[in-house]
Amino acid sequence: MPESVTHLPATLLAILERLQRAQPAKMKYELLIRYAQKVPPLPAGEKISAQQVKGCVSQVWLVTHLDADGRVQIDGDADSQLVKGLLAILVLGLGGLTPAEILAVPPDFIKLTGLDVSLTPSRNNGFINMVNFLKKQVMAYPG
Repeated sequence: MPESVTHLPATLLAILERLQRAQPAKMKYELLIRYAQKVPPLPAGEKISAQQVKGCVSQVWLVTHLDADGRVQIDGDADSQLVKGLLAILVLGLGGLTPAEILAVPPDFIKLTGLDVSLTPSRNNGFINMVNFLKKQVMAYPG
């Protein structure tokens, strides 16, 4: 990883480094599936349109809340395991951070993994839509 990315949160950086090291692309996808399995499914009652990420080929839901310590907790689900793996990067890599820390993450950090060249354009765009959706939710929180 280039030195310029060391400002990324440690949890996110660790995920990105694992994905970057996974070769060939098939290994990256297998790793994404493993990450997807670490994210529990959302209860059906939370799969509402207000929490659905628009602009994704798959159905994706992303839910956040601010805990008592001022940290953002992130949950999510998707109807595709690969897409849920992409979502898991956000859930596992950014969950527990402050709103300011999440907002400081550059939206194109996925390029650091090399996934952007192996994902379809629609999946790349869907991931960017997930990041933007997350940041929009987080902007509503203080701090």
